[in-house]
Amino acid sequence: MAEAAKLGRWSLLAERRLWFMAAFGFVAGLPLPLSGFTLRQWLTEGHVSLGAIGLTANIGLAYTLKFLWSPLLDQVRPPLGLHRFGRRRGWLLAIQPLLVLSCVWLALSDAGAAPEMAIAAAAVIAFCSASQDVVVDAWRIETFPAHLQPAGMATYVWGYRVALLISGAGVIKSADLIGWHSALLIVAALLAGGVALTLAAPEPPLRVVPPVLKSFTARVVAGVVEPLREFIGRPGSGLVLSYILLFYLGEVMAGVMLAPFYNYLGFDRSAVAAATGPYSLVATILGIAGGVWLIARIGLARALISTGFLQMIAMGMYVWLAYSAGDHVVLYATVIVEAFVQGLASASFVTYLSGLCAAAYTATHYALLSSLASVASHTVGGLSGFVAQALGWKLFYVFSMLASLPAMGVMLLLLRRFPPRPAQMVAAPAE
Repeated sequence: MAEAAKLGRWSLLAERRLWFMAAFGFVAGLPLPLSGFTLRQWLTEGHVSLGAIGLTANIGLAYTLKFLWSPLLDQVRPPLGLHRFGRRRGWLLAIQPLLVLSCVWLALSDAGAAPEMAIAAAAVIAFCSASQDVVVDAWRIETFPAHLQPAGMATYVWGYRVALLISGAGVIKSADLIGWHSALLIVAALLAGGVALTLAAPEPPLRVVPPVLKSFTARVVAGVVEPLREFIGRPGSGLVLSYILLFYLGEVMAGVMLAPFYNYLGFDRSAVAAATGPYSLVATILGIAGGVWLIARIGLARALISTGFLQMIAMGMYVWLAYSAGDHVVLYATVIVEAFVQGLASASFVTYLSGLCAAAYTATHYALLSSLASVASHTVGGLSGFVAQALGWKLFYVFSMLASLPAMGVMLLLLRRFPPRPAQMVAAPAE
């Protein structure tokens, strides 16, 4: 009876924290389109060149480089007395007000008359957003036990995708009614709610107490050298890092140029907002739910293989769209299929990344791994505008689809030699 009561209390606690996880996903997802698709749509309407629009992918280098300052969030206590709220919540309360202010800055800029200011604001948003992601990811991994990691990941991504809908299609559609500036100010107001969320959320249990280090050298070793040494010392770490680095290559090359691609096909702002709106959201939620079910049904390794290849095949929808001469039915079909398959693949991929993190370095390890996953987006992705100009849209999307092949090859080799085990869903603390 006592054991049953204990399990019942944990069930209620887990359910409550899943709601917080969804809300954190929402707050984490809101800023991303403001330095990505939404920004590029605004720049496209301002008649900025394709090359310059493609280079805005480099704004997101903060998501790639966040591992450089993630040790600070693991090893140093939050500033301004915020440490009394805990290590994770304290850092969130330091980051979130800056994120709100940078969104207000973007809202008050003019992407047509002065694109430089809008791009600068977007760069600050990306930095603050990437820092927030580091802490939220650590909160998620530290809050849920191994068997609930897929559920925690799923609720996080559901909230994240709802936020992408609001700050992506929602802002684009709202710009028709109230203008870009007001639409972006609404997103800033929603982000301000993140502070109240952080104050209400529980601090995760401190499973590994960071040592008190006084010298700068000791801090660097503990915060940067030791996490890297622990990870690189694992069997197969080179293959793991190669797979993560290549995973999104084809997808991001295709995604960076979607705003000008839709414009080339003659889709107006309303059509883009409608296609990337509720239909995309529902498809993504179903995809994530399907991905979690697939992991439980066939195991993580097989789920990674099947969803990885399915994601590559689904990119052929963009080629079909390029040949469709602006057919709205093909646009909707492309967006729905892509969103569903991305949800499937994301469920497996994020679960795999979470399981690679040691408890002693949760923020640092996940920041490093997720940074590697975004390298292609913010380096090679920045050249996609020039590739599209050189190849034309049809060949460009064929090229993007084929760019996914290297990741699939590395993944097959990796999973054959070092398959994930159920106990590795959350790695044991490094001791």
